[in-house]
Parts: sequence; structure tokens; C-alpha cells
Amino acid sequence: MNPRRQPVDTIETMLTRRSVRVYDPKPIEESVLHTVLDVTRHAPSGSNREPTRLVVVKDGRRREALSEYCANQKFISQAPVVIAVVGKTIAYNRGGYMGENSTLVDGSIVLDHLTLVARSLGLGTCWIGAFDNAKVKAYLEIPEGWNVVGLTPLGYPADPGVFKETDRRMSLEQFVMAEKWSIP
Repeated sequence: MNPRRQPVDTIETMLTRRSVRVYDPKPIEESVLHTVLDVTRHAPSGSNREPTRLVVVKDGRRREALSEYCANQKFISQAPVVIAVVGKTIAYNRGGYMGENSTLVDGSIVLDHLTLVARSLGLGTCWIGAFDNAKVKAYLEIPEGWNVVGLTPLGYPADPGVFKETDRRMSLEQFVMAEKWSIP
């Protein structure tokens, strides 16, 4: 079986991706993990500089330590894999205001691609933004000039029914404005 040829439809993937906080301990097949990582590396970046890297953590004790550095969110270590998305600091003032924030933009694009390809293959993720950057960097031995953009557990959800559309979003009329800003 080639998992790269078995994805869920793109629109269904985007509408049914959810933050998963309870994982089945079942390991991820190496071919499926490879597909997630390989597809994720195709995420775009500003000026195609590719300033983002992934640190994949499978060891149970190391996942537990990472969960402690992520506001002690224990569910993170339940997943068989934890991935740290790391971005290189590039002082580039895109848009006249971004400066070093371009690291966050490029890293966020990578993390978003990762969550979507994972969902398309039946895997759950949860974008972790609550973490101690200094402690995670030290623990993963990330060099100076690089920072953690976010982390995610990666694994099969304990409840596969978690992947469903939500009605907890603002209406399209609230979200979209025509021609100019029109919301007070």
C-alpha cells in the first residue's frame, strides 16, 4: 500500500481537521510517517529560502520531557511521535513590518501543511503554542539563531470520530469583507 495515494479529499481534510488530545498508542507505520514528513517539506516559504526544519521525537521518555516543557500538557506524550517545527531567524522586513516575524510565518506554513497531510492520512495532531522555547531548544539541542515555532503530537486518534466538521466558526459574512474593511 502506498499511503501517498490514499489521502482524504483536500476540502474534506481541511473541514474536518481537529486538535486531537487523546491518542491511540498504536505506532505510526514508517511509510506513513515518511509520507507526512516528505509532503510537509514541500511547504512554501518566503523567497523559497526553506528556513524551517523538523525535529521528530519518538522515544517515550523524551516525549514526556517535552510535554513538561509544553505547559505540562501530558496528552502530548501519549502520541507515538512529537514533532517540533524549528525556524531559522532571518532578519528580512517583508511587508515593511515583519522583520524577524518571517520565521513565524514560514514555520507556521510548515506546521499547517503537516497538520493537513496528517489528517488526510487519518492521523491526529494538535498545534502546541504553549511551550518554553528556551527549555525546548536546550533539550533538543537547537542551535542559536533557530527557534521553535510550534510542536505537535502525531498519532492515531483514540476516537476516529473526532474528524468531523464543526459549526463553531463565524459566518462567511462576518469573515469576508468586500473591497475594504467594513467591520467596526
